[in-house]
Amino acid sequence: MTTQHSPEHGHHHHGGNNANHHGHQHSNEQGIAEMLDLDAQLMKDHLQEIFAWTSGHQPDPRTILDLGAGTGTGTLGLARTFPEAAVVALDQSEFMLGRLSKKARDHGFEERLTTLQVDLDTSWPNLRDIDLVWAASSMHHMSDPANVYEQIAGTLSSDGLLVVVEMDSFPRYLPRDLGFGDPGLEERCHAAAGSANWNAHPDWAGPIKDAGMEVIDQRTFVYAIDQDQELVARAAHRWLSRMRDSLTDTLPAADLQALEALLDAKDSRSVLTRTDLSMRGSRTVWAARLPR
Repeated sequence: MTTQHSPEHGHHHHGGNNANHHGHQHSNEQGIAEMLDLDAQLMKDHLQEIFAWTSGHQPDPRTILDLGAGTGTGTLGLARTFPEAAVVALDQSEFMLGRLSKKARDHGFEERLTTLQVDLDTSWPNLRDIDLVWAASSMHHMSDPANVYEQIAGTLSSDGLLVVVEMDSFPRYLPRDLGFGDPGLEERCHAAAGSANWNAHPDWAGPIKDAGMEVIDQRTFVYAIDQDQELVARAAHRWLSRMRDSLTDTLPAADLQALEALLDAKDSRSVLTRTDLSMRGSRTVWAARLPR
């Protein structure tokens, strides 16, 4: 599954940019980048919790590799968490890496940051002795994750740590009863997305072990964010827009009408005018090492 055809929040790793869809690719990447950046603002405290957990397992890495860096939420968070580390941000998208590089300059991290444009389904960077490999919402994009895990095992330093992060499901924003339409609209949207295998991933503990590493910890981090209603509403609007565009042939007409009302800024029922939103969800994180 690629971000071309679904509203996945994830990053870009595989599938080339050929000329005949380059324009679509760029506009699509722009939209995804804006969604990722908005999420980063909202999820700052939640992500900091995961960075702190990572630091508890690997307190002083000298080298960090971010696989599927996207717009740099993980890259910059890791650079802040580990101020002595050199960070390599890898992604298949030139657009995303350009956006990341600008942020790194703005935050004064450019001297510690290297970017690599690589399609991990076709090649692997010549990197060794990496102390922390970070893969957030990226492993489920790989066409051959078993091979990628084997490559990671060969890239880690002897005491290096792999951290894999995945969303357990897409975020939810709406109350069950919107005051119009049939209650449970968001649940039905999520069920339709699940049937289409969006964000599908296994429990990575098995594939990690198969690649010769040991899972030393696994934890689920839950979040519920409602403090900044304007930001939550913007994130909800972006997300529901992508749901509507991608599920037009799947959802019943009444649900599509309800989505249209939620997305119409001029409609009094618009999600942008609501004050009862919260961004809810969870991520599971796996930490693994080479056998000692």
